[in-house]
Amino acid sequence: MNFFERQAAARRTSTRLIVLFSLAVIGIVLAVDLAMFVVFGGGAGGLALTTLVTLAIIGFGSLYRIASLRGGGEPVALQFGGVPVPESATDTKLRRLRNVVEEIAIASGVPVPKIYVLEHEAGINAFAAGYSPSDAVIAVTRGALEQLNRDELQGVIAHEFSHVLNGDMRLNIRLIGVLFGILMLGLIGRKILQHGGGSRGRGAGAVLIAALVALAVGYIGLFFGRMIKAGVSRTRESLADASAVQFTRQTSGLAGALKKIAASEGGSALSQRGDAEEVSHMLFGDGVGFSGLFATHPPLLQRIQALEPSFRADDLEQLRRRYRATPPSASDETPTGRTAAERHPSIPNPIPIPAIVLPAAAAQLNLTPPMVAAQVAQPSPDDYRRADSIAASIPDDLRELAKQRDAVIPLLLGLLLDTEPQVKAKQRTEIQARLGADAATAADRLKVERLDPLHPMLRLPLAAVAFPVLRLRPRPELDAFMDTVHAVVNTDGRVSLFEYCLGRLLEVQVRESLDPSRYARFGRRKTGNVKQEFATLLSVVAQAGHEDAAAAQRAYLAGMQRVLPRDHVPYAPPSEGVLALDAAWEPLDALDPLAKQVMVEAITAAVSHDGRVTVAEAELLRTICGALHCPLPPMLERS
Repeated sequence: MNFFERQAAARRTSTRLIVLFSLAVIGIVLAVDLAMFVVFGGGAGGLALTTLVTLAIIGFGSLYRIASLRGGGEPVALQFGGVPVPESATDTKLRRLRNVVEEIAIASGVPVPKIYVLEHEAGINAFAAGYSPSDAVIAVTRGALEQLNRDELQGVIAHEFSHVLNGDMRLNIRLIGVLFGILMLGLIGRKILQHGGGSRGRGAGAVLIAALVALAVGYIGLFFGRMIKAGVSRTRESLADASAVQFTRQTSGLAGALKKIAASEGGSALSQRGDAEEVSHMLFGDGVGFSGLFATHPPLLQRIQALEPSFRADDLEQLRRRYRATPPSASDETPTGRTAAERHPSIPNPIPIPAIVLPAAAAQLNLTPPMVAAQVAQPSPDDYRRADSIAASIPDDLRELAKQRDAVIPLLLGLLLDTEPQVKAKQRTEIQARLGADAATAADRLKVERLDPLHPMLRLPLAAVAFPVLRLRPRPELDAFMDTVHAVVNTDGRVSLFEYCLGRLLEVQVRESLDPSRYARFGRRKTGNVKQEFATLLSVVAQAGHEDAAAAQRAYLAGMQRVLPRDHVPYAPPSEGVLALDAAWEPLDALDPLAKQVMVEAITAAVSHDGRVTVAEAELLRTICGALHCPLPPMLERS
């Protein structure tokens, strides 16, 4: 499945989750009614009251837990005692973790997520949490840092990024909130027994019986909850393993991590068992120890054999004996016990693949609409190598500015400034009015001295690296930043399409990071419901890429033929230029996932109609797709 098919599958799974939750609620209500009727008797009125109380407890429990997770992935990481990894970490293992996460984020075309370490967890595990890539958190255990080498850590992080990209992360965090409700009765019964079990007096017996009934019914809720998590999670974990291998194009890293979990004494177990059960469906490895019907992950041996079919149970036992003698460590580069030459029998002395050189800014790319659509959220090994080259190519002083709280806002605003002096002067006025003269001067200086000469392929990655630091600013400052971005890109219709779209992308990411749950959704609109929005977007794109009006019209028609082949919507470039897109973004972003695939193909057809796609045009395509939650990797033309 590609990105759009997996998004559609995630939406269907969300629907199935609602059905399963409803069935679980019905089962719990019937169990409570039956228990209360047997113990206390009563007529229809009493049963109706019991039903309403039960539904209220379940509903309020779910709403409470969902509300507690409104902040996205960060509350989940903090629940486990997660410690944020600073941007300027000096510890070698933390630096390695941040480098791997940044490279995979750049290769995926999404902002760098927040990174947490669960310092008190010695097992090998990790999870991704959040509603969207803009508020995503990647958390790994200290055990993973201490025991996994770089390839293995890369495989684990790539696995978690597949959850970020495919909609699993959003589904998983909602699953926590929904299932909490059906566990509420058991929690209430347990608390009553703990704090009121020794009470005396009138009604004490009835309260005790009610608590026992609630506790018994709570186990029914626990059963349903575990079954739902297992049913939702197992298949998606297998898909995440496959995506991680597709991404890194080497099975040894991910397989090595799984082998260390299977063979080491601590495995993937988490010490906070109660919390671990709540998030068991989110973890890289089983953190609780469930098996059979309740297992949220396929068996470890099965996962390993999917990556290395020749691996057998005897090999696993041999590894266990080895790790009992010498526990695994991050310096262990050959977890299977084989030498590097044995892992690569066709290469006597394997050497690192050289980094890919960035293409010239004026280079022409060969792109086709289906090829680009197939690459959405599907990074390849070339993308990972390109991400490494891109990260290394960002000038050191700009990377340093991207890590500084006071410098990140002028840096991002500098990316939005126009090259036309008159337009830039108006933009400076807008910045000064909202953020002060110092911010306007700093943004202008960075634009002239450092950002104008920057390679086009480095602008989006620089913004991605800067985004985690931007999110650390207080909300009032972020609100002012978003207001400034909107004013800068809407100065007048002469702002370039790339600058306008980059501004939109920044607005989307900041908005989603501030209120994650509000903007998390799977779209449902069909292409026929957004005809005028398609026409506006394709008109603006075609006009921006072609100076000749006739050529622009042909490019527009090529795009419309992809998305609305049976409709005739005439080419009519909006008089307000790029600002006409303000009304088009939200309807287009609300498209059904499979309709978005057609939309990406249509935009690509318009951009590439003249047979010439420059690096700058490819970056514009990536920016538009990013603003519409269809992240593209940095290398659109595969090598």
